Amino acid sequence: MVQDTVADGATGDADACCTPLGDVDADAMAIDLQVLSAMGNDTRYELLRRIANADDGVCVCDLEAAVGVSQSAVSQALSRLYAAGLVTRRKEGSWRYYEPTETTVALLETLDNLRGTHE
Repeated sequence: MVQDTVADGATGDADACCTPLGDVDADAMAIDLQVLSAMGNDTRYELLRRIANADDGVCVCDLEAAVGVSQSAVSQALSRLYAAGLVTRRKEGSWRYYEPTETTVALLETLDNLRGTHE
């Protein structure tokens, strides 16, 4: 084994810092970043929490009143959450109802556990 003497007189393994790192799955990383990015906004995160806490689907009009932003802003936020696979939507008449996906439930439970709280 080759050893180098460092400036402070300690010896170290010359190969230790040059160990090749494993590959990163670029597709998985892109999906993860899309999910994290979608959650990384106060309004979108609040909408996600409200949707997850509801018993059965939440209408856009209910969300608009709850978060205090325009229907357009709520719709844009929900579209981003939908594109990231964090909510599902169903249409009933002229209304759309949003529900959390299993991914959302797992992510929010993980965050609650990390904080040590359960909502």
